[in-house]
Amino acid sequence: MKQIIAALTLAFASTLVYAGGETAKETTKVCVDVKDKEGKVVIDPKTKNPKQQCKEMKVHKKLEGTKVPEKK
Repeated sequence: MKQIIAALTLAFASTLVYAGGETAKETTKVCVDVKDKEGKVVIDPKTKNPKQQCKEMKVHKKLEGTKVPEKK
């Protein structure tokens, strides 16, 4: 019984450590012009500027690897 409790405690603790590392993500704001059914850009009548739809997107870092050696 003690082994089961120890295994569950270890599994729970490892999920907390893993989930805690994801809080510091960088985001960028991306905006796209809104288009109507005909494919034309929708103009806002008050500001006379095109309407835009904006979203927050995560920035992923590219990982650099080593080159695989060729087989001889």
